[in-house]
Amino acid sequence: MEPFPLISVGGSPRERGCQYGKAAADRVRHSARIYLDVLHRLLKSEADIDALIGRLLPQVNAFGAEYIDEMHGIAEGAELPFAHVFLINARTEIVSLAHRRARETEPDGCTGAVILPGRSRDGRLIHGQNWDWRAECAETAVVLRVESQDGKPAFITFTEAGGLARSGFNSAGIGITANYLESDRDYQRDGVPLALIRRRVLEQQHVALAMRWVSTTPKSCSNNMMISHAGGWAIDFECAPDEAFPIYPDRDLIVHANHWQSPVALGKLKDTGIIDVPESFYRDWRVRRHLEACGEALTMNDLKTAFFDDYGYPYSVCRPRDRALHDRLSATVAMVVMEPESGFMDLAPLPAENKEFTRYTLKEGRVSRAA
Repeated sequence: MEPFPLISVGGSPRERGCQYGKAAADRVRHSARIYLDVLHRLLKSEADIDALIGRLLPQVNAFGAEYIDEMHGIAEGAELPFAHVFLINARTEIVSLAHRRARETEPDGCTGAVILPGRSRDGRLIHGQNWDWRAECAETAVVLRVESQDGKPAFITFTEAGGLARSGFNSAGIGITANYLESDRDYQRDGVPLALIRRRVLEQQHVALAMRWVSTTPKSCSNNMMISHAGGWAIDFECAPDEAFPIYPDRDLIVHANHWQSPVALGKLKDTGIIDVPESFYRDWRVRRHLEACGEALTMNDLKTAFFDDYGYPYSVCRPRDRALHDRLSATVAMVVMEPESGFMDLAPLPAENKEFTRYTLKEGRVSRAA
């Protein structure tokens, strides 16, 4: 199976975007087409689609006008309308709002984990995730490497083509992954798209500021965001649109799937997503159980093996391309395992079918087969 392409960019936001759009034009167009097709199926008119896409623009402009510039550059490079690139970056919010109007659901998935240095055989933090979503996104995803600019760290992120960030880490040792949560507080107000919060995290030099952006930025919907720092710290934030609930490491591990775990959160809100992802209850348990069985000195391969778990097929930690809860093909699109201190991430596309990893390095921007 072909590895995800690596795209390196630098310069001003507009210049970076243009470089990105040109280098990944076909994949950016494919990304946009996936979500435009969903909107055309769910909404009555082009005016409805335009209104929904434009709804979050004021929040993004206030949060970071430079992201608007970068998206304009991507659109220019890929020869697409700006609205299509904006849709890619706000697809969680826009597509979910469209589904709500049509009284449908389409949950994201994911199982994430962090191993702190105290449980790592090599003394280096390990952070990873299985990304569960539309299987066709294996054909649209890229690895984006952004050079340091204006005092911000360089970073590398695995994302859908045209997206500004998803999972990744930066040269300051800060890493982030995120996964689906849902609550009864969702979509009562408009907030900052989740992809842009993740991007802001990757632009931070200090993990304290990364935590601030995740825990205090107003959101449209719930989400779980796991932040790590190569120096030996990790925290998980279960985020409602207006409040964040921290979960701390237990025996130097954090594992999270798609149900709320914080007792404080569960005392204040209702988990409305579990009806669509009931297997979440055993997915994070299976990953933690595997890691604990491996002993006190864990490796990247231990985490990969835990993420390959197929118990409960096809509702498993590692999901094959199969028709599951919805009339669409859902799968583990990619497995990403990062070691920020060493400056690399390993990625396997569609890991239920493919166990070969490609290694992407931040410093040199190299691509090689992972050991």
